[in-house]
Amino acid sequence: MAPRSLRDSVNDLEQHGRLRRIDAPIDAYLEAAAIHRRVFQAGGPALLFTSVVGCRFPMVSNLFGTLDRSRFMFRHTYDAVQRLIELKIDPTRALRSPLRYATAPLAALTMLPKSVRSGPAVRQETTLSALPHLVSWPRDGGPFVTLPQVYTEDPHAPGLMKSNLGMYRIQLAGNDYKADREVGLHYQLHRSIGVHQAAAMRAGQPFRVNVFVGGSPAMNLAAVMPLPEGMSELTFAGALAGRRIRMIRRPDSLPVYAEADFTLCGTVVPGPEGARGLPAMKREGPFGDHLGYYSLEHPFPVLRIDHVYHRPDPIWAFTVVGRPPQEDTAFGELIHDLTGPVIPTVLPGVVGVNAVDAAGVHPLLLALGSERYMPFYKTDRPAEILTQACAILGQGQLSLAKFLFIADAGCWPDKPSAEHDLHAIRPFFAEVLRRADWTRDLHFHTQTTIDTLDYSGDTINAGSKVVIAAAGPPRFDLATALPATMAPLPEGFAAARVVMPGVVAVRGPRLPNPTFNYDAARRGDAAGEAIEAAGLAAAHSRAPADIERLCRGLSLEHPLCAFRMIVVVDDPAFVATPHGAESTGRINNWLWTTFTKANPAADIWGVKPYTRRKHWACQGPLVIDARTKPHHAPVMEEDPAVSAKIEAMAASGGPLAGLF
Repeated sequence: MAPRSLRDSVNDLEQHGRLRRIDAPIDAYLEAAAIHRRVFQAGGPALLFTSVVGCRFPMVSNLFGTLDRSRFMFRHTYDAVQRLIELKIDPTRALRSPLRYATAPLAALTMLPKSVRSGPAVRQETTLSALPHLVSWPRDGGPFVTLPQVYTEDPHAPGLMKSNLGMYRIQLAGNDYKADREVGLHYQLHRSIGVHQAAAMRAGQPFRVNVFVGGSPAMNLAAVMPLPEGMSELTFAGALAGRRIRMIRRPDSLPVYAEADFTLCGTVVPGPEGARGLPAMKREGPFGDHLGYYSLEHPFPVLRIDHVYHRPDPIWAFTVVGRPPQEDTAFGELIHDLTGPVIPTVLPGVVGVNAVDAAGVHPLLLALGSERYMPFYKTDRPAEILTQACAILGQGQLSLAKFLFIADAGCWPDKPSAEHDLHAIRPFFAEVLRRADWTRDLHFHTQTTIDTLDYSGDTINAGSKVVIAAAGPPRFDLATALPATMAPLPEGFAAARVVMPGVVAVRGPRLPNPTFNYDAARRGDAAGEAIEAAGLAAAHSRAPADIERLCRGLSLEHPLCAFRMIVVVDDPAFVATPHGAESTGRINNWLWTTFTKANPAADIWGVKPYTRRKHWACQGPLVIDARTKPHHAPVMEEDPAVSAKIEAMAASGGPLAGLF
C-alpha cells in the first residue's frame, strides 16, 4: 500500500535503509542546507533532522535526491501512472494489450479529488515564528519555504477540478514583512496563480491562497508537473499517491489538503486604490536560486496569514537550490522520465527536448525535430524545424529559454536512439556545429521576456532569445587544438583554451566589479540607485566595445577562426577542458558560464558580421560574451565558518560520519 502521509514515507524510507536520521542539534540557519548539499552531491540518503535548533518541529530533505529513490517512493503506483500516460498518448493501446491496461480504470478513479469534512491537517494551530526558519545561503533575505505546494482556485470556476497547485517560493520573514502576519509570495504573473489573482482582483474579490508543506510526496511532484492550464494538479497527485486527494471543506476559505503537515491560509493583500487590480507589493529576496546566483530584492505580492495549521507529529519538508546539480535536478529527471513520451503529442514533429540542467535549466534548450516535408524539395536548409522551434518557445516553462539549439533528427540516421543523443551534450553540440551555418541559421527574438531569475538581461524579465538550427549533412570541420605559437590577440584578450571540438574560450578584459550592484540594490536609497545606474552605463558602453574590438581584430585566417564558436569569459581555465580529456564537470562549467551570463541579442557577436534583409549573420566564428557584467547578480558561496563546522561533524565518529 502506498504511504498516505509524509511521516509514512519517511518511515518507509528509513525501514529500507534509504533515509539517515540525524539526532545531533542542527541549525536551520545555513547548517541544514550545507549538510543537504554535501549529501546530495555524494548521492546519499534522505535526511531527517530530529533536533532543529530553536524549533520543536523536525525537518526532512533530499527525499527526491536520486531518481532511484524517487521511483522507490512511488513504487506502488509508478507503473500505473506510466500506463495512464501511455493511454493518453494512444488510447487504442488498451485494445491491443488489454491485460497491461486492465487496472487503468481503477487508477483513473484515484485522479478525482475528494471533498471531506475533516482531517489531520487542521487539528492543531501554531504561528509563523514557530516554524523551521530555513536559510540556505548567507545573503538570503530571510527564511524561505522551499518545498511549498501553493493552492489557488479560479474565482470564475471555483472547485477542486479547476484549481492550481504550484511551487512558488514563500519568504517567511525578513525585509518589511509584519512578523507572524505576512509572508512574501514570489510568482510570475503569466503562471496559473497569476491568472487566478488577476481574475479575483478584477472581480473585486479577495484572492485567497493556501500553502501546504508535507503530505504525500506525490503532491510535491504534482506542484511542478507541466500540466495543461486548467487541469488540476490534484488529479496527477492522486494517481501517483495511489488514492484520491482529500481536501477539507472550509467555510469562507479555500479547501485544505487533509494530509498536509503544515498549512498557511492567507489572503493576498490588495494594492492601493487605483492600482488597476494589482496586489500590494513588498520587497522579496534576495534568494540563492537555481541558476547559481542570487535573485535580488524585487517587489512581489504580500500574503496576509490568517491561520497556520499543522497535523499532530508533523515534519517540515525542504529542499535546497543552488547551482546545478541540486535536488531539483532529480525532480527534472523524474518529470522527464514520466512525461518525455508525451512531447511529440504536444509538439508535433518534435522528437525530444532537453532543458539542460547544468546551464540552469531555463537558459538552454537542446531539441530534436524532424524535417518531414522539405526533402521533397531537395534542400538541406532548416525549414520545418524552425516552425517546431517556435512551438517549443511557446510552450509553458520552455518559453523561458534564451538559447534553443534544434537539429533535424535525421542527422542521426544510423543511431539507435536520437533521444539518447539529445542528452549526450558534447556529441549533440558537435553535430550542430558541423551543420549550422552562421550566415543563415541564427534566428533572434529581441526585446522579449526571459526568466525573472535571470539577470543577463538589462532589467528584470527583459531579454532576448536565439534559435540556432541545424539540418542536412555536415558542412564544417571542427578544430580540436590551438597551434603552439599563435598570432597575438587584440589587447586585453589572452589565454585561449579549447573547450571541446569547435569551441574555444578566451579571457577578455574584466568588467567593473559586479558585486556593487547587489549592494546598491540592498541599500534601496537614491545614492545606491545612482551607483547602480553609473555601473550599468559603464557596462553597456564598455562591454560591446571590447567585443567589437576583438571581432575587428581577427582575420578569417587567424587560428581562433578555425573554431566555430569563441566564448569570451573571465577565466578560460575554469570553463575549458584540455583536448582529449573527458570531464563532465569542466563541460558543466562551460555550460553554466556561457548560457547563464549571455543575453543573445546583446552578447552574440561574430567575425565579419553583416545584415541582409534584416537577418544578422557572420562569415567567421560566432563570438559570445559570457563575462560577468556589473548588472549580473552575485554567485552564491557558503559561509566559511559553517562549512568548517559541517566538515568537522563528518569526521570519523561524528554525527555526520559516512554521509559525504
